[in-house]
Amino acid sequence: MKQKDLKVAVVGAGIGGLATALRLRHLGYQVDVFESSDSFGGKIKELRRDGFRFDMGPSLFTLPQLVKEIFDLYHVDFDKAFPYYALDVVCKYFYEDGLQLSVSSNPSKFAEDAEKLTFESRQRILKFLRKSEYLYNLTSTPFIFNKLFSFSNIFSWPFLKALLNAYRLNSFNSMHEYNKGYFQDKHLVQLFDRYATYNGSNPYQAPATLNVIAHLENNIGAYFPSNGMFQIPVSLYKLACENGINFYFNTKVDAINIKKKKVKSIVVKGEELNYDVVVSDVDIKTLYKKIIRGATLPKRIEKHELSTSALIFYWGISTVFPVLDVHNILFSQGYKEEFENLFQLKNIYHDPTVYIFISSKIVKTDAPEGCENWYVMINAPENIGQNWDQIIQTARKNITEKINRVLKTDIENYILFEERLDPLQIEERTSSWHGSLYGMSSNSVGSAFMRHPNYFSKIKNLCFTGGSVHPGGGIPLCLSSAKIIANHLSKTIIR
Repeated sequence: MKQKDLKVAVVGAGIGGLATALRLRHLGYQVDVFESSDSFGGKIKELRRDGFRFDMGPSLFTLPQLVKEIFDLYHVDFDKAFPYYALDVVCKYFYEDGLQLSVSSNPSKFAEDAEKLTFESRQRILKFLRKSEYLYNLTSTPFIFNKLFSFSNIFSWPFLKALLNAYRLNSFNSMHEYNKGYFQDKHLVQLFDRYATYNGSNPYQAPATLNVIAHLENNIGAYFPSNGMFQIPVSLYKLACENGINFYFNTKVDAINIKKKKVKSIVVKGEELNYDVVVSDVDIKTLYKKIIRGATLPKRIEKHELSTSALIFYWGISTVFPVLDVHNILFSQGYKEEFENLFQLKNIYHDPTVYIFISSKIVKTDAPEGCENWYVMINAPENIGQNWDQIIQTARKNITEKINRVLKTDIENYILFEERLDPLQIEERTSSWHGSLYGMSSNSVGSAFMRHPNYFSKIKNLCFTGGSVHPGGGIPLCLSSAKIIANHLSKTIIR
């Protein structure tokens, strides 16, 4: 059948679902998107209250060209449709011993600043960033922007090159082992260890290959949409509506029927609807356990450890803190113990690393004049039935005490109001299994190869996008999963 005659159902209007819908519509498919909630965006939402605006989910924007690619398909001027800023400071780090390090988006300046404040030389830091860039160049094409085990990928030069240079991937050292062996200064070890949390993992277990993440932020740069992170799904949704994609909100897909290893139909409000292709943007465990009929979750995924969740407070702050930047980290003094609590004890450490994101530093309309919008987050374990009321109460106390101690303030005096997002709410609102933000963790050597593929022969005409499948969590990887699906379907004869 010709693609223009084919109907596609996309289940879920998260960033992966929106991007896949647009890419398939460009190929000529008729696309219907079904979303169980009342809006699009998945984990990328916003909160407005009393003149304040908060991004509620992802807060860091990297690789904007992946969004641009979608607009380019429709010949839309990306700079006009999607204005964004490059951040001068990627993140500001605060340590309990008083050290404060602003990481410039210019690698040379970052290295110079760090040399003045730590025991590391500028050359040593830049060499680490070059190694990170090398890892990215070696792994991105075969492992991020393609299906891992497709015939065309396995026999491609980028894949073979990565295999030939496998010893350079540092897969058999943990991030912490590698970073501790590389840097003399404990501050930089902790700074680069933190990148494991970008996909909800533990730097004391995750392979050092994940040092590739540092390249995205420190070499390529960090950015911010001019109207906040929610601008990303808003712009994609607008583009989708302008190009004939149909959306059905408050419409839950109750089942995806599989028969003879092929998608047969979806069930919506008791009605069976036939589609040629179905794309799921649902957490992979939730999908298999609650929606798919006629197939079971692969055992390797069933058994694999989940990533972390999050506990986030949204505070309207009645003053301005000049010492803070857009992205700020207040590091724990017991980093290893923090991750042991998250993954082994399924609890929150008494001295958690606190992330403070203040978009009003760059988007002035996000808070009233003289105020700031604080998004205060700590990593949290997956939900396994803990006493969350008690955990959250204790964690909030520890968070405010840490902020007061590091910033030398009394933050309670400035909190005008508070909203909250916790693992239970994340699980309920986004159907993320146990509230996990990224699906599987990357706490083992082979974890990158164990994620569910974006399509496979066991179920024909069913594809998988989003942060819980290959290549992983986070906005860039979700956009990549959409591209992998579109490339596959553009070469596939649907029967």
